[in-house]
Amino acid sequence: MSDIKAKVQGLDPNVQPRDVLELVAKTGNIYESIAIISKRARQISSDLKWEIQRKLEEFAVSSDTIEEVQENKEQIEISKFYERLPNTAIIATQEFMTDDMQWRYLDAPPPP
Repeated sequence: MSDIKAKVQGLDPNVQPRDVLELVAKTGNIYESIAIISKRARQISSDLKWEIQRKLEEFAVSSDTIEEVQENKEQIEISKFYERLPNTAIIATQEFMTDDMQWRYLDAPPPP
């Protein structure tokens, strides 16, 4: 997972216009390209969610009352870091456009 965080450090978190023909060129079908990107975005999202939960559990303090909630600077910094990451769809699109991901068709016949 740390490789994704390292890759997206320089990635612009803002949505960029994309050439549809470039997306179509990879698969031959715009809908297949979008399906591949969306599945990868879901994978990234679940990985990041699992990672942030694991990191925040390290700082979890169980208390008997709700009033005793304490702010922890480390928790705040971790949360801010993950909030600054680009949207997972942006990350997945970048991976797709730069050929950093692989995909396969599960129901396709084997090559001759």
